[in-house]
Amino acid sequence: MSDFLEKAKELRNNTEIHYNCAQSAVVPFAEAAGVSEETAMRFAAGFGGGMRRASVCGAVTGGLMALGLFGIDDPATLGQYHRRIKENHEGFLDCADLLRMNAQAGLPRKPHCDGMVYEAVALVEEILREKGKI
Repeated sequence: MSDFLEKAKELRNNTEIHYNCAQSAVVPFAEAAGVSEETAMRFAAGFGGGMRRASVCGAVTGGLMALGLFGIDDPATLGQYHRRIKENHEGFLDCADLLRMNAQAGLPRKPHCDGMVYEAVALVEEILREKGKI
């Protein structure tokens, strides 16, 4: 398991502090990008729960933040990131849709959200390695 994924799992399993999905996806990359974990936590605070409005999944936006920390903002790479996640979730990126599908399958929420974070972290790490950023 990579250090980034291990850190994400540590954050998601922390019962003392609640790390939302966006925070859990960006914080593992913060130090490698030269940003403190505290700063990453603060700028991702409003993005959990689909920007607290059930819009785009916090894990997805946290992953985009992580890519941005490394200067990756080209449309082709970001499009690839979105496509890869959508392929795994019947074309959906919104928190409301993802949670609805999960509930219809009769599955608990936390493991679903944890899985979204781990998927985003793994994909970000893959992209960063491909681009020679880590």
